[in-house]
Amino acid sequence: MKTYGKNKDLNSQIKILKMIIMKSDKLRKILEILDKNFDYDYYVAAGAINQTVFNYYHGFELDNAIDDVDIVYFDSDLSYEKEDKIIKRLSFLLKDINIKLDIKNQARVHLWYKNKYKRSVRKNDSVEVAISRWGSTITCIGVKISKGKFKVFAPYGLNDLFKMVIRPVKENFTKEDYDKKCLKWKKKWPLLTIIPWDNN
Repeated sequence: MKTYGKNKDLNSQIKILKMIIMKSDKLRKILEILDKNFDYDYYVAAGAINQTVFNYYHGFELDNAIDDVDIVYFDSDLSYEKEDKIIKRLSFLLKDINIKLDIKNQARVHLWYKNKYKRSVRKNDSVEVAISRWGSTITCIGVKISKGKFKVFAPYGLNDLFKMVIRPVKENFTKEDYDKKCLKWKKKWPLLTIIPWDNN
């Protein structure tokens, strides 16, 4: 399928991304519910966004191989209890949508990351800073609907997404992480082009 979003201007790419994302019933419903019910600075981000585009250009069902939907937000309250309360609230709001949710306060990531991944990361000052540090340029994309308007945060642009190019962002990732992720993705979406870690 022709990837007609590549090399377009950013405004055109955002319109194409919106068209693709809003074709997904699950993502559209999540975005619409969050717009009406969630007041934090947030995005629906990462895999559910880029993989929906991969599926569209491969001619697959739009939710093919999407394991979960990342909802990331920023709250200066760093307590586990507050984050847990928000996770439970959003899980209840979105309970009728049949997909796993991964809901995280990006202000808290530095508190648990070392325990989970055996290395430290810098504290995030905003949800946008957090997104910009994820492992590849096409992962560093968040979307939301705010007061009915579709908005995109994409610090590395959208051209890699529409070219289906995986390019590393080395802030919080290792070569091992990156190579493992690329191998997994390439098996699911064979039209992807992988930029090797050492070539970037």
